[in-house]
Amino acid sequence: MSSTKTIGIIGGGQLGQMMAISAIYMGHKVITLDPASDCPSSRVSEVIAAPYDDVDALRQLADRCDVLTYEFENVDADGLDAVIKDGQLPQGTELLRISQNRIFEKDFLSNKAQVTVAPYKVVTSSLDLEDIDLSKNYVLKTATGGYDGHGQKVITSAEDLEEANALANSAECVLEEFVNFDLEISVIVSGNGKDVTVFPVQENIHRNNILSKTIVPARISDRLADRAKAIAVKIAEQLNLSGTLCVEMFATADDIIVNEIAPRPHNSGHYSIEACDFSQFDTHILGVLGAPLPAINLHEPAVMLNVLGQHVEAAERYVTENPSAHLHMYGKLEAKHNRKMGHMTLFSNEPDNVVEFGKGIDF
Repeated sequence: MSSTKTIGIIGGGQLGQMMAISAIYMGHKVITLDPASDCPSSRVSEVIAAPYDDVDALRQLADRCDVLTYEFENVDADGLDAVIKDGQLPQGTELLRISQNRIFEKDFLSNKAQVTVAPYKVVTSSLDLEDIDLSKNYVLKTATGGYDGHGQKVITSAEDLEEANALANSAECVLEEFVNFDLEISVIVSGNGKDVTVFPVQENIHRNNILSKTIVPARISDRLADRAKAIAVKIAEQLNLSGTLCVEMFATADDIIVNEIAPRPHNSGHYSIEACDFSQFDTHILGVLGAPLPAINLHEPAVMLNVLGQHVEAAERYVTENPSAHLHMYGKLEAKHNRKMGHMTLFSNEPDNVVEFGKGIDF
């Protein structure tokens, strides 16, 4: 039997594009499902242009592919269940459902995986906010549909309650207590249904709820780094993980608190393309194919910077003056403000000297 597979990717953004590139390097064929025929993945794969919940299009993709995967969580799990054959979606739809809904996600993390999460409660209406202790700070998040800060309201005083009450009455939500943390970190872990492999711990800096800079390895103690990796592996094993998963966490002085999970390659893992011997996209493809997984080695410390719409010209100028920087542009046709247009990876032992775009690099 030929070892070449046809892999169907639901979602043709930059994650789907980079997954496809890894798959193509391994000799596989890729077909992408995306609403936009000119999506980033169209540069490297065939595209079926259709909405993500178009069951006929999902069926066409499933019929033409050996294995299916997805680049983001907001995929129609019911539609997939209707069309996939046994084992065709190694990640399964249960993981999709867990990661699509913060209520399911918190329940899975705290009760099934039994890892530490921030104190939280489920909010079904503004009545659930009447007795909260305003000496503490909170963030109210809609259970579904939020990303990059959308569908969230920070509550630090009574003045914030009007907006919070409106959000709580519009959708089911989770109310999380703010955690006093030293660093935001994440761990990428990949599985093949049997074994797992884990990447170095990443330190993440966000601006306006969008990832701006990732530093690898994270500047935490070896003990905390080992604990963060062990937590990611524990979650992966609980899921019988196939493919790549990102576990976002907070590092405090003496503990690791899990924030959320993303069942796919993640923005904070992009540095791995150059800085590791295998990227998070390589291990994702190997994982969904059920292939053996390599141990991951970091070549040397690295920094990844996101390139947003307002940073494109600065990034292109920067790389002409610093040709050892690795600039990845995703091929999006319109550079909108705060839209992720690309990323840049640099090797550096002095991450504070690598200034984020928008904070000095864009002249």
